[in-house]
Amino acid sequence: MNNNLRETLYLLKNKEFSYFLSSRFVVIFSLFLQNTTLSYLLYSITKDPLTLGILGLAELIPALSLAILAGYYVDKLSKQRVYFYCILFYLINAILLLYFSSDYFIKSHSVSAISWSFYICMFISGAIRAFLGPASFSLLPLIVSKENITRAIPLSSTAWLLGSVLGPLTGGILLATLGCSFSILITCLLLLFSSISMFQIKPKPVQQKYQQESLFQGIKEGFSFLFKAPVILSVLGLDLFAVLFGGAEALLPVFSKDILHVSAVGYGWLRSAHGIGSMFLLLVLTYLPLKTQVGEKLLWSVAGFGLCILLFGISTNIYLSFSLLFFAGLFDGVSVVIRHSILQLKTPERIRGRVASINMMFISSSNELGAFESGITAKYMGTVPAVIFGGCMTILIVLFTYLKVPSLRKVKL
Repeated sequence: MNNNLRETLYLLKNKEFSYFLSSRFVVIFSLFLQNTTLSYLLYSITKDPLTLGILGLAELIPALSLAILAGYYVDKLSKQRVYFYCILFYLINAILLLYFSSDYFIKSHSVSAISWSFYICMFISGAIRAFLGPASFSLLPLIVSKENITRAIPLSSTAWLLGSVLGPLTGGILLATLGCSFSILITCLLLLFSSISMFQIKPKPVQQKYQQESLFQGIKEGFSFLFKAPVILSVLGLDLFAVLFGGAEALLPVFSKDILHVSAVGYGWLRSAHGIGSMFLLLVLTYLPLKTQVGEKLLWSVAGFGLCILLFGISTNIYLSFSLLFFAGLFDGVSVVIRHSILQLKTPERIRGRVASINMMFISSSNELGAFESGITAKYMGTVPAVIFGGCMTILIVLFTYLKVPSLRKVKL
């Protein structure tokens, strides 16, 4: 048996790591299923692409506002318990959404009331995500050894991406066959299952000597570490702007209904295309880890992502559009692995929560900012010009980074 494959299989025999992967997959599957359903339902009701941007902004505001505070407390608390409670709060929020998406609520309330109900639930989801991200990032190195972390990261990312692929696809199928309420009900049941998986992981000890550290000192240390690491800062900045301007997928309900003219199932496939491409790439990287010339590979992959988004904006063929989103996912998968590997290997354990929170501010929150940017530009420039503009800006950001941060090209793992 090939040594790479043997080491990967040995890693999967770690029961706690397997429970971590299963819980991570189910949580992401549930949230993507839920968000796919809500986006489609909201646009069907309002017919306004700006509401899709506001939906993303509603999740961004608390995720961004609470990020550093969440990272500070995650560093001081049990990572497993924080993760577990996040899932329980997601479950409560999904139950609220089950009511707001019901036929009874929609028929008895105005479009404005329905929209605001969705925005409030996404606001709650963003607050939970502020804690879930750093808890997940900090828990992984406590479950697997440092020697196995470069293999564990692609597996963890694959679990995330598998959920991001199957969630939208399942959401499209359920929308077309059983309706919105049933989709949200499935989300509730899956989140309950995920909480059970996470409960199988034993709480890990917290480094006690940092318990007396003040909030101000803790936050200051996280930022100080980051700004003393220019390579990490440039990687985060590159992804921030790439995702910000490449947020075309927030407009998929518009493309599927008004440009490509596909059903809810076709919409689900389009939402899944990016994740399918990333998942395929990450499975390859699990077997063949990235180690050399990672800086150059990162720059090329982000440029490829921008080109795919640009061409997607021009396409009027469902198969071409799906293919372009698939390749955008391939390129994005390279960026995800390189960024996470650098952060995990270069960050001390005691500040991983805070660094993960800053990472979330740069990267995860840029998804919602990108969605909002796409919604605004689509409303005032038109849907297709907005996507083309985003793709061009992403490529320009790569060129700027290539010229201004030459040290990034020399990064090795």
